[in-house]
Amino acid sequence: MENQRILDRLERLRSAMRACGADWYLVPTADYHNSEYVDDYFKVREYLCNFSGSNGTLIVGRTEAGLWTDGRYFIQAQRELEGTGVTLYRMLEEGVPSKEEFLAQKMREGETLAFDGRVVDTRFGLELEKALAKKKVTIDFHQDLAARIWTDRPSLPCHPVRVLDAFLCGKTAREKLESVRAAMKELGASCFFLSKLDDLMWLFNIRGQDVPCNPVALSYAWITETACHYFLQEKAMSETFVSYAADCGITLHTYQETADFLQTCPVEGKILCDPNQVSYAFYKILSGRAPVIEAPNPTERMKAVKNETELSRMREVFLKDSAAVCKFIYWLKKNIGTQPLTELSAARYLDGLRAGIDGYLDLSFPTISAYGPNAAMMHYEATEESFAVLRPQGMLLVDSGGQYLGGTTDVTRTIVLGELSQEEKAHFTAVAIGMLQLSDAHFLYGCSGRNLDILARQPLWEKGIDYKCGTGHGVGYILNVHEGPQNIRWRYTEGMREAVLEPGMDVTNEPGVYLEGRYGIRTENVMVVTEAEKNGDGQFLRFETLTFVPIDLDAIDPSLMQPKDIWRLNRYHAMVKEKITPYLNAEEAAWLAEATRAI
Repeated sequence: MENQRILDRLERLRSAMRACGADWYLVPTADYHNSEYVDDYFKVREYLCNFSGSNGTLIVGRTEAGLWTDGRYFIQAQRELEGTGVTLYRMLEEGVPSKEEFLAQKMREGETLAFDGRVVDTRFGLELEKALAKKKVTIDFHQDLAARIWTDRPSLPCHPVRVLDAFLCGKTAREKLESVRAAMKELGASCFFLSKLDDLMWLFNIRGQDVPCNPVALSYAWITETACHYFLQEKAMSETFVSYAADCGITLHTYQETADFLQTCPVEGKILCDPNQVSYAFYKILSGRAPVIEAPNPTERMKAVKNETELSRMREVFLKDSAAVCKFIYWLKKNIGTQPLTELSAARYLDGLRAGIDGYLDLSFPTISAYGPNAAMMHYEATEESFAVLRPQGMLLVDSGGQYLGGTTDVTRTIVLGELSQEEKAHFTAVAIGMLQLSDAHFLYGCSGRNLDILARQPLWEKGIDYKCGTGHGVGYILNVHEGPQNIRWRYTEGMREAVLEPGMDVTNEPGVYLEGRYGIRTENVMVVTEAEKNGDGQFLRFETLTFVPIDLDAIDPSLMQPKDIWRLNRYHAMVKEKITPYLNAEEAAWLAEATRAI
């Protein structure tokens, strides 16, 4: 039934394509701000092809269609696309064309490629121009065909913004604006167009609710040497916020005014914008007004380096969040096999524990509770229609996090429910060794995550195993669970940005093993870069771990570990016991003492 609905939608799309003269139509996974996660209003790609992952691009021709996604979603996409007539293209796999290569091969001279330029980022739009130039292809970026065929499309999200209390921020919005203007001056820009939602929230010390699990508000900013114009939906402007904006020297406009303002406002000098974030449609407006400086948003790095106020709040929040996960593991181990449990009921229990923590706002992403073979899908999500029953055998992978007034968390543990094979233990132990090796890194300032990734992967690569994703990503502060520019990954990709790891940056550490149809294992902590010694060889750095949850000793095989691996595990578990015991009752504390025993 669902497959037939998808086939019908694709046919209606092709009819709309013929009506507007489009031979090919492109649909990314994005909103008007190139956000990773989007509100239902923007889930056009999912509506058209049934793939529900957070990253993917659909390309539809008159007679064929393809979906491009990354290694996190290969298994999920294959299942969700079955019977839809949409071909899966596994990105970065050998022999798989990129989106640009595919279109350059398939499109005939003089044909038209259409898309909604508001949801395609500038970098990709310019790459399409370059790839298709020889074919003399017309690019029509004014076509929101979903508006024609999606008759029951949800409304554009809009919620009141919240002004954060000063004690949470460490810097005022005025101070942050001064820093941004200083960065603009260094780059030679007199104007700056900012469209990245979490950067906007950070800059103005506000939060919204327009994207599930991401406390952001749909908005834009135009910043000059003397003025700051902020574009926000009118219903999102509470009286408190309007007064606050005036105090901060921010001039307010409605969200819908943005394009007209940019086409008519006075522009002197050069305009700064980030081609990876600003939409292709807005770039066309800006580049028609003045020379454009294409550079990363200076707000991105500023936001990534947490100040002492933010770090202090984060340490408090991570302890409480870690305690909730410990309580959950105790509950799960106690009740497995004695009462009916499912992936869904387990996730709901953990979600309820988080909701009881002071300052709780929301989950930081929908809890991934994946049992057995389901855990091989990195971003699996159980639903009311499809979930597994938990049994006292195998492992349950739980990846979860919360949004709090004081921080954003992200933690994964793979929990033993019953008997394991020797292979499962070997893989679990290798993942733990890699995670602990990276946690214990001692490195020089100037390293990026690419210099360190091997510490996490090496125990798996020695076994001829890899995981098709990065090892780590930045985490927001009361913001998006994924943020940059910092990350930890091994692959070099032309044009991909790399960032030096700076003291104050936080990053996840999450190696794993994923065997389709069998099981998945992931162990994830969040760490903060801190200064170590400084000498004639330079400034050395270390990681401070924020997450304190036991690594399941029922899956650890000490015979596969070197003495230093065992020392690292015992040291980590001693810290878990010390820091988390005060948050537990007597029974939970007794369990934790056993779960963190020295091996």
